[in-house]
Amino acid sequence: MADVLSAEEVRKQMKKVPEWELEGKAITKTIEFETFSDAIDYVNGVAEIAEDHDHHPDIDIRYTKVLLSLTTHSAGGLTPADFEAAAAIDSLEG
Repeated sequence: MADVLSAEEVRKQMKKVPEWELEGKAITKTIEFETFSDAIDYVNGVAEIAEDHDHHPDIDIRYTKVLLSLTTHSAGGLTPADFEAAAAIDSLEG
């Protein structure tokens, strides 16, 4: 299991994923889409990345809005795996 990052390490990592927000012991991102189908297509892409990274975000789907939350539950906070997964998820939009 990876070690939880220090507050300073988290600040440095946040600069690499500027579309994500720090919320307690997690990083979150909300994305809005034009249609429900677009939101589901995006979530399916996130699912593929999560499987590839063996690191799975909490996903909340509200019609055309998707909220993602990453934390390493087994470590009790943020680890490098969270930021690696966030960066990979960001590649879906680029």
